[in-house]
Amino acid sequence: MTPSIEETVELDSLALIKQLKRSPSAHKGDAGKVVIIGGAPGMAGALLLAGNAALHLGAGWTILEMLDPSSAIALVEHPELMVRLAHPDAAGQLHNTKPDLIAIGPGLGDSSFAYEWLKACLIYPVSPLIIDADALNLISAHDDLLTLLQKRNQDFPNRSVITPHPGEAARLLKISSMDVQDQRLTTLKDLVKLTGSIVVLKGQHTLIGSPQHMSVQCNQGNPGMATGGMGDVLTGSIAAIAAQGIRHQLDLWSSTCIAVELHALAADTLVTKGVGPIGLTPSETILEMRSLLNKHLKVI
Repeated sequence: MTPSIEETVELDSLALIKQLKRSPSAHKGDAGKVVIIGGAPGMAGALLLAGNAALHLGAGWTILEMLDPSSAIALVEHPELMVRLAHPDAAGQLHNTKPDLIAIGPGLGDSSFAYEWLKACLIYPVSPLIIDADALNLISAHDDLLTLLQKRNQDFPNRSVITPHPGEAARLLKISSMDVQDQRLTTLKDLVKLTGSIVVLKGQHTLIGSPQHMSVQCNQGNPGMATGGMGDVLTGSIAAIAAQGIRHQLDLWSSTCIAVELHALAADTLVTKGVGPIGLTPSETILEMRSLLNKHLKVI
């Protein structure tokens, strides 16, 4: 069920991209240090997609904390990505790295190691935090993690984003996926109330809500986005735009809105070029997002 127009505002955020325009003296520190955690055995691709999105959407540094030892290697295809084996002392690693922004979830898995990394991220102060995929499932399964997220949002409002698809939303709220789809706006509001986070409820006409903002609806997007890895790309994209936004007067809400709209618009643009909908890939979407982002930077 699609929410009525009266209940939401149409997402229209791309004009904000101009705030990311770089000065001639800009350096990588201005674009932010992003740390993304995930990539358990058999799921390294999810983390790499998120990392590639962060890289191509402009993060100054992109550091991937890979849980799979066999995949924690330098990538010939993308040597710009700083891939390293996730340290057993997650809290210590975050303290030493001092990230501007943290994202966790793509291919994270449900191991005790994944749990400890998520717990460390929830405790780490101030830095904006994006929570996706398996990290959301861990929160669904562990009340103590939900409590940490709620406390974090009380202490640092507007500093976390969760990006559930309908199945992950259902697990968080202890309802069925059908219930989520039948009452998407109600689900969005319930997730905001439960977590205190900015919430991106993915699906046809993605919804975005927060404790401080009126709900918005993205009217772009197409069925070609229904493929594994698209959500990981969105996570990396939010991370990159929000990391740049820290020093460009762009808050986490605005950065999230830009990323959601840009992601959907890129997929639509590719379809108009004959790339998809069937066979449209997340990697192609990343490159189209980069092109659109830079086009909007020039419209000033």
